Amino acid sequence: MRLLGAILATTLMVTLAPTASAAEGPTVTGPVTGGRLGIPFNSWPTPLGSAGYTEQEYFFGGTATGYQQSGTWTGDGRWAATPAGQAPYETRMLVRRPTDPAKFNGTVVVEWLNVTAGVDLDVDFEYANEELLRAGYAWVGISAQINGVAALKAIDPARYQGLSHPGDGFSYDIFSQAAQALRHPQGVDPLPGLKPKALIADGESQSANRMVTYANAIEPLRHDYDGFLIHSRLPAGAPINPTQPSPTTWTRTDSTVPVLTVETETDVLAPLNYLPAAQPDNPRFRLWEIPGTSHVDAHQKALALAEVKPFLPSPPEAQCVLPSNDGQERYVMDTAVARLNTWVRYGIAPPTADRMTIAGAPPAMARDQYGNVEGGIRTPALQAPTATLTGTGNSGTTPASDFQCSLSGTTTPFTPEQLAQLYPTHADYVAAVARAAGQDVLRGFLLPADAAEIVGDAVH
Repeated sequence: MRLLGAILATTLMVTLAPTASAAEGPTVTGPVTGGRLGIPFNSWPTPLGSAGYTEQEYFFGGTATGYQQSGTWTGDGRWAATPAGQAPYETRMLVRRPTDPAKFNGTVVVEWLNVTAGVDLDVDFEYANEELLRAGYAWVGISAQINGVAALKAIDPARYQGLSHPGDGFSYDIFSQAAQALRHPQGVDPLPGLKPKALIADGESQSANRMVTYANAIEPLRHDYDGFLIHSRLPAGAPINPTQPSPTTWTRTDSTVPVLTVETETDVLAPLNYLPAAQPDNPRFRLWEIPGTSHVDAHQKALALAEVKPFLPSPPEAQCVLPSNDGQERYVMDTAVARLNTWVRYGIAPPTADRMTIAGAPPAMARDQYGNVEGGIRTPALQAPTATLTGTGNSGTTPASDFQCSLSGTTTPFTPEQLAQLYPTHADYVAAVARAAGQDVLRGFLLPADAAEIVGDAVH
């Protein structure tokens, strides 16, 4: 994920015998206070108290295990791994939870914080915060990678100087130990008063690639998570360690836990090219593709900027030639969280979605008369359009920002003449949006609360 760059981008199953420290679980301390501003990095930019939530930060640490590939890793994702060394660590978790335990719905979404920009970013909380907060989830962001920890220590040494990360080869076990700390805390309970019934592992972009490798190689050894939300992944998984990259791959076809992968229009073809890894749905896998969305959209950019500005008042925000995509990805991500939770908790699988229409050599996306991609999950923004929404086609005002802007897609509003032809009156437009939103609710790709919000926006 290029965020601050974009705003500021035959199976061998090996049983892992946990070390004594892993068996005991990591030690948790906190809640953490102090530092430059007295708040955690990535603090949510609007008060959470109005939603009935508390935000606190905790440190956790112990001894992490590294891994290496066992046998040949192939594209079916049925990978084996073996332990490869140990090292001490201490990192952090950022916890957003219902203040009243009675409002907790029992599920914790554990997000692998994205570090492509050189700092931690909670991308999927930015996309799906409406559903997470209104439905009573606990959300926990994990600083699983060395770049994120190094940035924390540089940005706020008074708060984070005691953190220590041995390298990304140990990141997978650190993420496993985060789950242990949430289920069976040693020291301080980071979820006081809450009793988790399910943990969903979540990651976007570079963190999604980590989720792929974790789901394929680590989860079969550890069984720490009950499901995976993989958002905007690339064709290959992340390396298991710095010297062993992974191939282009599916998520394993014999998964024992549900996996929901969500891809934007940007992700499927160039520049990110997920298409070679696209796989058929199966009893434990769903792929949702959302045309008219981008890898980094205007909504998420604004939230990420608001998060980091207290610590980085002048973030290097990429300047793009065209307006960024302003589609409705966030509403589909709300639904993805809800449908995956229902799958994990009650065994009810999400609906199967059409794929985006791709044809030709080289492959290209088919577009409708308005320039929007055909097929896929069609949000009200595409069913009742007022703009052409793409996942590609943007560029930077300087060559250095070209790639970052290419991930932002574009929004090209229709002319007044086009709008008048489509919707002779405002009431006609509102009716078209209401029909589209209702259809998406019936199909299972839009939540009723979000449908009401979309229709309300159309009214106003």
